[in-house]
Amino acid sequence: MGLLDRLEVVSRERRLKVARAVLYLAQGTFGECDSEVDVLHWSRYNCFLLYQMGTFSAFLELLHMEIDNSQACSSALRKPAISIADSTELRVLLSVMYLLVENIRLERETDSCRWRTARETFRTELSFSMHNEEPFALLLFSMVTKFCSGLAPHFPIKKVLLLLWKVVMFTLGGFEHLQVLKIQKRAELGLPPLTEDSIQVVKSMRAASPPSYTLDLGESQLAPPPSKLRGRRGSRRQLLTKQDSLDIYNERDLFKTEEPATEEEEESAGDGERTLDGELDLLEQDPLVPPPPSQASLSAERVAFPKGLPWAPKVRQKDIEHFLEMSRNKFIGFTLGQDTDTLVGLPRPIHESVKTLKQHKYISIADVQIKNEEDLEKCPMSLGEEVVPETPCEILYQGMLYSLPQYMIALLKILLAAAPTSKAKTDSINILADVLPEEMPITVLQSMKLGIDVNRHKEIIVKSISALLLLLLKHFRLNHIYQFEYVSQHLVFANCIPLILKFFNQNILSYITAKNSISVLDYPCCTIQDLPELTTESLEAGDNNQFCWRNLFSCINLLRLLNKLTKWKHSRTMMLVVFKSAPILKRALKVKQAMLQLYVLKLLKIQTKYLGRQWRKSNMKTMSAIYQKVRHRMNDDWAYGNDIDARPWDFQAEECTLRANIEAFNSRRYDKPQDSEFSPVDNCLQSVLGQRLDLPEDFHYSYELWLEREVFSQPICWEELLQNH
Repeated sequence: MGLLDRLEVVSRERRLKVARAVLYLAQGTFGECDSEVDVLHWSRYNCFLLYQMGTFSAFLELLHMEIDNSQACSSALRKPAISIADSTELRVLLSVMYLLVENIRLERETDSCRWRTARETFRTELSFSMHNEEPFALLLFSMVTKFCSGLAPHFPIKKVLLLLWKVVMFTLGGFEHLQVLKIQKRAELGLPPLTEDSIQVVKSMRAASPPSYTLDLGESQLAPPPSKLRGRRGSRRQLLTKQDSLDIYNERDLFKTEEPATEEEEESAGDGERTLDGELDLLEQDPLVPPPPSQASLSAERVAFPKGLPWAPKVRQKDIEHFLEMSRNKFIGFTLGQDTDTLVGLPRPIHESVKTLKQHKYISIADVQIKNEEDLEKCPMSLGEEVVPETPCEILYQGMLYSLPQYMIALLKILLAAAPTSKAKTDSINILADVLPEEMPITVLQSMKLGIDVNRHKEIIVKSISALLLLLLKHFRLNHIYQFEYVSQHLVFANCIPLILKFFNQNILSYITAKNSISVLDYPCCTIQDLPELTTESLEAGDNNQFCWRNLFSCINLLRLLNKLTKWKHSRTMMLVVFKSAPILKRALKVKQAMLQLYVLKLLKIQTKYLGRQWRKSNMKTMSAIYQKVRHRMNDDWAYGNDIDARPWDFQAEECTLRANIEAFNSRRYDKPQDSEFSPVDNCLQSVLGQRLDLPEDFHYSYELWLEREVFSQPICWEELLQNH
């Protein structure tokens, strides 16, 4: 309480000193702890205590003051080079807020009732507008746009983005909470329950062996290398089983011999491919890649491998209508529109096909929402005004609506600047303001340490932006499909698709095995142990983690984001084809992680019909992986390209129609014009004449003159007036 009182002093230096003291408490009073477990325990305990004492509100006021501090902004703009010293106050404030949000957000079974109540109160406080203020996430979004516009280049953007991501996750919910919300929403709309949980299905999947870039499969059978000959003494059947399997890791070489490299693959691979050989041995030892099993365990594994495909097939209503339209044209000569029940005149096999399609029919929440929106557009008077529940997601969308394009452009600008493939440009934004020291390094050790810090800084920015965008898209899609489409369309217009492809046009295996962290400097380790002397050798060796989970998480998020933007959108799928994404994505299959491979294969599946027969022929192993791991749509002719969707398409019309629907939705739900044709009209003479009008102050001086000129001197022909009306 004494610290909180002293936060209100006028002196900026004294306020900063008190804020640092609060930060020490939030970090777990590590000076009085003996182990890392103690530090984390007291950090969590102190954060709940600080919140219950009103610390967050006090720091929110200080944050507002720092954001509006024009003196700090102008001094940062005048400086030739901005350093970490320019954002000291902001970094302390944001660190305390981040620790409060992160510690209170995480639920544990041992939490007391008081803590659980505090968590729900805090969630409500962050989600809704309190004391006529905007939700906290919108304040952070405004900081992002202000930073990108160049008005506040000293903002510590990494901390802002991390806090923004955690606040959105806390207020809206993570992926597991999303699944619960989806089940609830389907029940409310009267839809059948979900048959499978996507997260659980992916967890049980195994990674496929990646496609190679050396010899053709036929040639490799004629002259296998000596290392491959060992263990191949079995029968011809065993040999074929091994060649066909994508799930058995009984080879030392990651890159199985399969098909020749295409020109695009060779060109875009560049020098990065040369570094792969040295990383293979490292990769083989990682938990993600199981060690080579013995022949005995291999045969047992084959027997125990589960039968069938991982996903149940799905069919849309549109697919059934399309199938019946083709069948009726073929056998009867006319169609019945959207009627899927009348099967008169169709042969028996067609009846069976329709029955099978209907068994696997899947009606999504989005289908129901689009239908409801069409009904509201057609019959606005009879259906009345829509009742929109005030959920945290709805409130966030309403707050973001009018500035959403700027928010999306700002996030993508920062993502571009943080991408490892980006080259330094003079006009790009400086995202290193909160990592560069005042004095540049003069020794090799200092330079190496700063280089690791800068790379880590960029990785964290990529992680937070990718997770934030994916969370927003998933929540908006569940809340209303047109909210999702609005955000998606602005991401596409801001070149999100080529940006993500540019990100993946690198040696992804090197990115995921990067070691841009110094473990002895990580919290809470650095607060307890005596720091060993850092040397260039210890920095080069890095830590013992063979995979950087942060980068793997970012890659999966970006692939999921790309899937969200392109799914069922032929115009955007063609963008993937035009930007030659197939060789870029195919190289990402080298990472043997099931979830990452699944989303790569999904992206390859939607464009195979556009890539031509030769590509499919020379990439049969990738086609097999798609068949094994990606959900099947019964009428989707993805593997042959005979579908109507593969023909020339008016892509611009598709996007324009979608944009018109989005604008109609936003206008109907969020724009409330007073002069609408449906607004009530007052027809009572006494009521109209009794309305009080605001007249100018000098009107009574010229009132008699106005009467004479406008009323008495104007002849009124009453007969003509009556005839006209």
